[in-house]
Amino acid sequence: MKLLTIPFLDEIVAIRRDIHSHPELAFQETRTSDIVAHTLSSLGLEVHRGLAGTGVVGILRKGHGRKAIGLRADMDALPVLEKNDFAHCSRHHGRMHACGHDGHTTMLLGAARYLAEHIESVDFDGTVYFIFQPAEESEGGADVMIKDGLFRQFPIDAVFGLHNWPGIPVGEMAVVPGPVMAGTCSFEISVRGQGCHAAMPHQGIDTLVAASHLVLALQTVVSRNVNPCEAAVVSVTQIHGGEALNVIPDDAVLRGTIRSFNPEIQALVEQSIRRVCTGVESTFGVTIGIVFDQRYPPTVNSDAETGICQEVAAGIVGEHRVRTNELPSMGAEDFAYMLQEKPGCYIWLGNGPGTGGCSLHNPHYDFNDGIMPIGISYWVRLVERLLQRE
Repeated sequence: MKLLTIPFLDEIVAIRRDIHSHPELAFQETRTSDIVAHTLSSLGLEVHRGLAGTGVVGILRKGHGRKAIGLRADMDALPVLEKNDFAHCSRHHGRMHACGHDGHTTMLLGAARYLAEHIESVDFDGTVYFIFQPAEESEGGADVMIKDGLFRQFPIDAVFGLHNWPGIPVGEMAVVPGPVMAGTCSFEISVRGQGCHAAMPHQGIDTLVAASHLVLALQTVVSRNVNPCEAAVVSVTQIHGGEALNVIPDDAVLRGTIRSFNPEIQALVEQSIRRVCTGVESTFGVTIGIVFDQRYPPTVNSDAETGICQEVAAGIVGEHRVRTNELPSMGAEDFAYMLQEKPGCYIWLGNGPGTGGCSLHNPHYDFNDGIMPIGISYWVRLVERLLQRE
């Protein structure tokens, strides 16, 4: 691997572990954003704060080039109880960095520091916007930053993101064109019957039997309505109904998610779910209502920018270690909002073993500090490649 020599690596790792010890949830990243802003200011960068509340943007300019790019890192933690016992584990009960955003933040800080301290030797001509975004986890902080004027205030030509990825070995990167993360939509289905004594079910309309059939019927939405060459997932994740052991309840609620890469498939799935609900409603004599809540759109990489990122990644880890045909994930990512506005690319950086090790959103997860030099090198070389002198 052709990695940069990073003399301040220990300091960056220390910042990462400090942030890990003090996790902050969506739109509450005040301490983290203070660390980011202070670090960028100490490097002499122009710093802007306030987008989406806790968002931070640092600006580094060199030469007279008109081209500008955005590099984005997310800062928020998850409402997860950490079960690690190392020295830097979370000090806040019920909160932890279970997705590696602490590592994303510090890798981007490391790149900003390297570029600032080697401004004369690093060859680029243009403007780099270092975007530190709050609230990636379920709250759409990217969308809020954009609506607050991110790209109006900081006009860029392209935007780039990175996520550590357990299951991909250290020293490998996945850089693929097109869809890389799914769009997601949640749903809530209310089922109303007629409550009665459990010993006399004939006197009521059994809500839970209808709800149970609905759960099973929903499993046919993808398997019997979506083209097998397309991809979609419908998952029922919650069922609530009843409180007394001997009472059939009036009401039940089902909740879950839909995930797909194609808006047309998303619409087909929603239509099919409505049809299934109508059928169950008619069959069991219940009343069913359904509400869809559109969350993140699909994360779709643009071809030209992805090709450049593949070249840069290959220059760092070697061409044979860049996965260009990796299957996309059904997980969702709000960097999708930025890619709807600007061309760009979102890549996965190998974080090592997954199962039994450091899988995302797991109470035993921890970001692998060993990949820090790879992430920093990638950002720096990407700046050089995208903002090369004309």
